[in-house]
Amino acid sequence: MKKKTPLHPKLFEMLVCPLTKGPLTYDAKTKELISLHARLAYPIRDGVPIMLVDEARPFKDEK
Repeated sequence: MKKKTPLHPKLFEMLVCPLTKGPLTYDAKTKELISLHARLAYPIRDGVPIMLVDEARPFKDEK
């Protein structure tokens, strides 16, 4: 089941990780766009995704 993002669905479909050009998933808990391949979480501020590698935070799988 997909989690609904605060972004317009067409915008979300077009976004990719700027580092890997891979797909993103939305984490509703942290309100971030996640790149599993780059292991980076991109913030969404005031409804705007901040797609800058320098602004992303590294993350670890918690599984």
